[in-house]
Amino acid sequence: MHQINSPTSATEMPLPRVVIGGVLRDVRLQKQLTLRTVAEAAPAALGYVSEVERGIKEPSSEVLGGIVAALGIPLSELFREVSFRMQVSEQLSVAPIPVDSVRQHS
Repeated sequence: MHQINSPTSATEMPLPRVVIGGVLRDVRLQKQLTLRTVAEAAPAALGYVSEVERGIKEPSSEVLGGIVAALGIPLSELFREVSFRMQVSEQLSVAPIPVDSVRQHS
């Protein structure tokens, strides 16, 4: 069996739900919105949104869409920031993905 050399081990790699939650919280705080305001606009239970932000719960695509809409950001911006943070944590060089390459595969 071949061993794949990776920059980090699985134990060092953050879970995507934790990174997503961190980005959501950072955006909310930057926009000076309360958890209650976001939860009501999403609409989602306040406790659930709190758990999403803390990386405890993994939101459905519908809930995630509601949260980013309440935050006033496009879903693509959330994923772009999550991707950037994951690359940094994985110690990968951060290079933009060619848009034409993405469009060919969608």
